Amino acid sequence: MTEHTHSPNINRLKLSILITALFLLVEVIGGLLSGSLALVSDAGHMLSDLLSLILSLVAMILATSIATKKRTYGLHRTEIFAGFINAVLLVVISGIIIWEAYQRFLSPTPIQGGIMMGVAIIGLIANLAIIRLLHGSHDLNMRSAFLHVLGDTLSSVAVIGAAVWIYFTGQVLIDPILSVIIGVIIIGTAVGLLRETIAILLQFAPRSVSFDEVIAEIRSVSGVEDVHHLHLWSLCSNIHVLDTHVYSCVRDVDQIEQMKQEIKERLRKYQILYSTLEFECNVCTTCSVVEEVRSHPE
Repeated sequence: MTEHTHSPNINRLKLSILITALFLLVEVIGGLLSGSLALVSDAGHMLSDLLSLILSLVAMILATSIATKKRTYGLHRTEIFAGFINAVLLVVISGIIIWEAYQRFLSPTPIQGGIMMGVAIIGLIANLAIIRLLHGSHDLNMRSAFLHVLGDTLSSVAVIGAAVWIYFTGQVLIDPILSVIIGVIIIGTAVGLLRETIAILLQFAPRSVSFDEVIAEIRSVSGVEDVHHLHLWSLCSNIHVLDTHVYSCVRDVDQIEQMKQEIKERLRKYQILYSTLEFECNVCTTCSVVEEVRSHPE
């Protein structure tokens, strides 16, 4: 994808990041002034959105990075490392919020419902503006960021409801209850991100790609007899890598090259953008990774 194609999405992401960062600051200050832990918790949710947006932006920028002799794949893996660190931080922040909510259950704190409601409404407006910016993109990173912000929009609606309840009833226990709910949601999101980043760092096969389907796709190419020693892993969230041995009785060099190009083209629909194909004239005598996977699918 060219820089020209990326440019509109990058600009929209930058504006979304600016709006999110500004409101994150507003929400933290509003939470401290009003005494609302739910606002601070929602700020934690907003932080997860900000990190998601930043990761999406970084992924787009790194996609255009130039490989060097020392960084032969460029800087794509930086996205995964940053995602891992961010997920750990989100779990820690959520843990602190849940602990503080527990303390407030034991000793309720007065909350200024008016300030809480005003800040939450501003947050809802900010989220709706970001949704407007991100909606309609077919880019995987943009769609992921859109879903994060959509979740935070629902969280803002819940905080507004809690603020209305506190303003009219004076009952403040709804605040720590909502804080725990938001904290658990953030932890769930962070744990999912941790699992994904760890799987990529350990070079597991991507969950979004069927191992058997890839094998069948290669075998369906005319002239291919079998596939051996197939390895499939992810470079980053949307770029996968494959290397395999292809057994074929074809001897013509030009025909083998055509087969190779057809295989590479077919693999692109699985986001396999880097592939190494070793053609063999004889069946491998060593144990095939493909057969091992069939015997141990997990």
